[in-house]
Amino acid sequence: MDTTRTPLASTPGLTLCPVRYSHPDAVALVARVQGEYVERYGSPDESPIEESYFDPPSGLFLVGYVDGVPVATGAWKQSPVRALGGASGAEIKRMYVVPEQRGRGLSRVVLAELERTAAAAGHDLLVLETGLKQPEAIALYESSGYVPVPAFGHYCGSELSRTFGKRIGG
Repeated sequence: MDTTRTPLASTPGLTLCPVRYSHPDAVALVARVQGEYVERYGSPDESPIEESYFDPPSGLFLVGYVDGVPVATGAWKQSPVRALGGASGAEIKRMYVVPEQRGRGLSRVVLAELERTAAAAGHDLLVLETGLKQPEAIALYESSGYVPVPAFGHYCGSELSRTFGKRIGG
């Protein structure tokens, strides 16, 4: 764990820390999620990503640690997408929990922190894209109040892509 970082949030068993997208723990976890995309879809996520997307104040990248071991990621970046009457949007990216830690509610903790920090940064809308071959992700987002929004992003038009949004903040 990068002990030079101050945790943003800590819940029993999980500590969330902001890191750069290039941080070794972030890189390792992104590689794991890309491997999972290859298993599920036959190829990695090809959405264009630049490290600067997640630099505050226009973005944030979190790594979650359990007992000092990196086990989860979640990020948001500023987005031009407008839906649900929102005036300032951010897009959720790289939500991931390692398989051996799933079923403990860690993804809900990460998602709640992304919502809190995006709202604190002045955004009133979160949007995201996920795929049909990730039913557990769709279930998480729907049970957290996310609703379908018009398609956007790199996979716009793909029959496997699903896009969701949620108003946040005040």
